[in-house]
Amino acid sequence: MKDIIISTSVKVCSPDELTPEDRQLIDEAIAATAASYAPYSKFCVGACLRLTDGTLVHGANQENAAFPSGLCAERSALFAAGAQYPDLPVDTLAIAARNEQGLTPQPISPCGACRQVMLETEERYGHDFRVLLYGTEAVYIVESAKALLPLCFTDSSMR
Repeated sequence: MKDIIISTSVKVCSPDELTPEDRQLIDEAIAATAASYAPYSKFCVGACLRLTDGTLVHGANQENAAFPSGLCAERSALFAAGAQYPDLPVDTLAIAARNEQGLTPQPISPCGACRQVMLETEERYGHDFRVLLYGTEAVYIVESAKALLPLCFTDSSMR
């Protein structure tokens, strides 16, 4: 028996340390929280992704009384990008959230289903993308979706 050590590098910075390009993407994700439909949880999540040609695509979580019928902000943005711009890879994805008290102080992390879709998006295009997780007190920067989902399941797992 042996141990496998899995590590992920996450850069942590304050919002004012972001590049102007990353700050713009975070601001767009924050603005996207306004399009959230979250009457049950009151937890509004916004996402904005930048495609490799600079196009921005927004997403927001959409709840439903039948909870499994809702959709997270990350997946709504990724699916919209895939449907509207099927030939363009994602360069960077930013995620922000607010609750009844305002924007979250610490970054929120994507759920498992979103991580799987993020990974599949990287696999689809053969292109890793950065992930920016926003909080008013800190921003986490991860260099690829693969880093968020170690021991992942991909198409090659079925061969």
